Amino acid sequence: MIRPGSEAELAQAIRDADAPLSLRGGGTRGPLPEGTAITTAGLTGITLHDPAALTLVARAGTPVEEIEAALAETNQRLAFEPMDHRALLGSTGTPTIGGVVAANVSGPRRVLVGAARDHLLGLRFVDGKGTIVKNGGRVMKNVTGYDLARLVAGSRGALGAITEVALKVLPGTESCACLVARGLDDAAAVRAMSAALGTPFEVTGAAHDPHAADGPRTVLRIEGFAASVAYRAKALIEALAPHGAWAIEDDAEAVRAEWRGIRDVAAFHGTAGDVWRVSVRPSEAAEIAARADADQVFYDWGGGLVWLRLPEATDLRARLGRYDGHATLVRAAPETHARLHTLQPEPPALQALTRGLRDKFDPRGILAA
Repeated sequence: MIRPGSEAELAQAIRDADAPLSLRGGGTRGPLPEGTAITTAGLTGITLHDPAALTLVARAGTPVEEIEAALAETNQRLAFEPMDHRALLGSTGTPTIGGVVAANVSGPRRVLVGAARDHLLGLRFVDGKGTIVKNGGRVMKNVTGYDLARLVAGSRGALGAITEVALKVLPGTESCACLVARGLDDAAAVRAMSAALGTPFEVTGAAHDPHAADGPRTVLRIEGFAASVAYRAKALIEALAPHGAWAIEDDAEAVRAEWRGIRDVAAFHGTAGDVWRVSVRPSEAAEIAARADADQVFYDWGGGLVWLRLPEATDLRARLGRYDGHATLVRAAPETHARLHTLQPEPPALQALTRGLRDKFDPRGILAA
């Protein structure tokens, strides 16, 4: 494996390459494309943290846990709470901030604060020609090239190898609580979550587990100052009265632990079968889940994200047919990934745009993705 120790070494390695390179960060997500392995894990370190400006700049290989620890010292956080894939995938390694941005990894709080790319102020990357590109800025008032940074975020290395990211961070929360309803069917749970997210009470997470050990469980999260959390939780119960009976769970540590599990899809840990994530309109989520006929279902993002566990090698997209959304194969055997494709195949017009972008940033086809 090629392990550059600097951005300049990475650029040189890409310029010297005469065959596809398989980019990776900490090696916690998969599957990895075929090619000579090259990692950004050697590019580490937080280069700037300005608590007053709510900004942080770090090299791509910096472990996420190192960033979270540094932010916690000043009561700050990555508000988009990136998922840790290791337990779900059975992988090892260390999640890195470059990998998070490259895959646009975003957790339950996305329903309120947006995805990882929405917190990206700028980045540096090396394109397929070995050219170092800088775009965006390090503070919120200096964001030239903002749209290019957002284009690279989520491109999974197809447009370049990210070497440094600048992120907007947010203050930590003093308190948190959950509202819990039991026994709702999938459609009723999605309606309740949509109603909650439509209130002014700033719900920061909405999930539903129809296969919970004690029966279907719908959970809503509220965060903030303790007095505000208590007031909003009670007001939300009143607003949701048409959607069932709700109880308040306000043990902060237990609430945080539960939402870490929701973030990492703990319900699927240690299970057999393939795992898919389907992005869909919440209003269609229950229907899509029924069409999938999955062994296990889990709803996040108020129903906008549906996790499905199916028997190995099942073609979920064929089962679902046409709908407004896309299905990503997250966990499966390599041959299943090769046969069904990890990402949803693009329609012809979008394929042409994608091809044009890749030809511009990687004309030699060096960056396997």
